[in-house]
Amino acid sequence: MSSLSRFLWAILSALLAGSVIAGQAMGETRIAMIVGNGDYSAVSSLDNPVGDANLMARTLEQQGFQVTLLINAGQLEMNRAIAQFGRDLRDAGPDATGLFYYAGHGVQSFGSNYLVPVDASLTNAADLGLVAIPAETVLRQMSSARNKTNIVILDACRNNPFEKIRDMGDNGLAEMKAPTGTFLAYSTAPGAVALDGVDGNSPFTQALAGEIEKPGLPIEQVFKQTRVSVLQQTGGAQTPWDASSLTSAFYFSPPKQMSAEEVAAKQLWDSVRGTRDPVQIMLFLRGYPNSSFAEEARLLLGEVLAEELNGGQESAAKDQPVAPASGRSSAGAEPGSRETALIEAARSSGRAADYEAYLAEFPDGTYAELAKFELTTLAAKKPAVEVAVAAPEPDPAPLAEPEAAEPASMLFDTPLPNGAEGVKGRSIAQLIKGGPLFPPIDGIPESMWKGQTCSNCHHWTREALCDQGKTYLSQVGERALAKNHPLGGPFKRALKIWAGGGCQ
Repeated sequence: MSSLSRFLWAILSALLAGSVIAGQAMGETRIAMIVGNGDYSAVSSLDNPVGDANLMARTLEQQGFQVTLLINAGQLEMNRAIAQFGRDLRDAGPDATGLFYYAGHGVQSFGSNYLVPVDASLTNAADLGLVAIPAETVLRQMSSARNKTNIVILDACRNNPFEKIRDMGDNGLAEMKAPTGTFLAYSTAPGAVALDGVDGNSPFTQALAGEIEKPGLPIEQVFKQTRVSVLQQTGGAQTPWDASSLTSAFYFSPPKQMSAEEVAAKQLWDSVRGTRDPVQIMLFLRGYPNSSFAEEARLLLGEVLAEELNGGQESAAKDQPVAPASGRSSAGAEPGSRETALIEAARSSGRAADYEAYLAEFPDGTYAELAKFELTTLAAKKPAVEVAVAAPEPDPAPLAEPEAAEPASMLFDTPLPNGAEGVKGRSIAQLIKGGPLFPPIDGIPESMWKGQTCSNCHHWTREALCDQGKTYLSQVGERALAKNHPLGGPFKRALKIWAGGGCQ
């Protein structure tokens, strides 16, 4: 398969991928249960769990979660809510996401973790399971739903309210095993104590809420960045912990939805950048001149051209550019100069009529696939009012004196009567051995083209130039004449006059 064919296949694959990705939506049901217990009746109260629960509820609602919020809940209320949470998850189906968040007192006993309701009163460690909520209860409800993704977040290690009771001296929470499809997160490491916070929220929940809102972060990255933030805030005194058995990717805030064209540009650029092929890079810039990858493409193009102009530093197989004139495999026939000139004129103008003119003359030509693809792309774009070109655009460099009348005929070695300094007074034969006056692609650093010779980028022969000049004689060519050229408009008009006289 030729480079051009591979490039076209990459374009079509990118467009197909773009249409699929652009059509995807965050369609899964998201259900969250949030508990904030701070106003305890029999043990020490906590300042921030209520504020933490409210913050988390607001944050998750903004990310599409259906939130059940419990504030200062007793044992009966918590048990009923957990049971309903399980029923809601089971009813939501296998694609649902369940999330349980708890802020308040939490303790461990004999390797198991317990969430402490505000009405809990304990005098003997043996009664803990009768007055507190085993954390395993939440995991069992989630597991029974057999849904794809479950998340448990426990900001519940602030201190041990029962440390004076015998056999209740362990700090923090014990590490739990995450059932398949579950992400477990703790505000601090197993057995350690978390800080309650002094600004209305705990360091953990405050950091977590901020990370959840960032688009495009996988859940693993959300909690990693939360951990970094908490370590910084607490001076290393608190290290959030997590364990995961997730089997699919999860985003609290999905990546920003790209348009089909943006996705296609990304897919195509991913395939093009590794080739370091200047022709493919220039084709990318022609197709997506305003994409977010255009600047990177221009920089890479400048780098590749610099390597070629300096003789190349990499292997010939990697560096050798695939010119449009060799768009077929070695087994296929090389395109003629007339065919190359027509496709170059079409690429220069970017107009549908120019590609149609190429296809009319070369329906099965080397670049037929490219021309058809460009026509499809142009047709798919939002219609725009085309501005008629009444006359060729003036050259960027102003002339020091009025232009002389152009001759009716010219020879290959006739000096040009008009043009900027370096063009006027020189013939076509001389100019093609010189350097460009203007950048061949907008945005290329000046050092990449100024002072270089045009022959480094073009395979200009007298025959090829004659065919190019003949394209300017047609109506299609008149539009191409209006486009800027690295040697300026007078050079293109000289080619037209020379071709009109039979390329003598």
